[in-house]
Amino acid sequence: MINRLLVAVFLAAAAAGGYWLKYHASSEPTVAVPDTRIAFALPDLEGNMRELSEWNGKARLVNFWATWCAPCRREIPLLKKAQSEHGGDLQVIGVAVDFQDDVVAYAQTAAFNYPILIGQEDAMAAAETSGMDFVGLPVTMLVSAEGDLIKMHMGEVHESHLSQIIEVLERMDRGDLDLAGARNALGKF
Repeated sequence: MINRLLVAVFLAAAAAGGYWLKYHASSEPTVAVPDTRIAFALPDLEGNMRELSEWNGKARLVNFWATWCAPCRREIPLLKKAQSEHGGDLQVIGVAVDFQDDVVAYAQTAAFNYPILIGQEDAMAAAETSGMDFVGLPVTMLVSAEGDLIKMHMGEVHESHLSQIIEVLERMDRGDLDLAGARNALGKF
């Protein structure tokens, strides 16, 4: 019980810190996206281990969230809409930095139309495979069809972000942008 409470307090503090940094810092630092392939495995809602590479061949929007995180819950309908409208070219994947029982219960009411993977410390470690520090929730990674990190966004995803992402992915598909160009085109997404 104490361990669960400590993890919950740590996660809440990380989310609050990330939110504060995102919305109250005087200017957003420009963070270079490391040249790295994103690879991790976590259990899904049924407890089956799933590799991120299962979705190779499609660009992926990997969203790290928690049931107790208000900005995370606010962006779920938008992520469901993105999956419905762009699921042929883009796979949304939710990664819950939370307890299995809490996520399974929340998933029953949220009616996700995209896969949900679950972990606590393992989910934070998965986020850090990007080479960037995990400082709060939500965190969203845009991963190319080949598994390369295109961009990482800390904070809530909005409609304007998704429009920008879709445009960049379409330009990549046409061959108008390479990986470096896509990173540059997304700017401060």
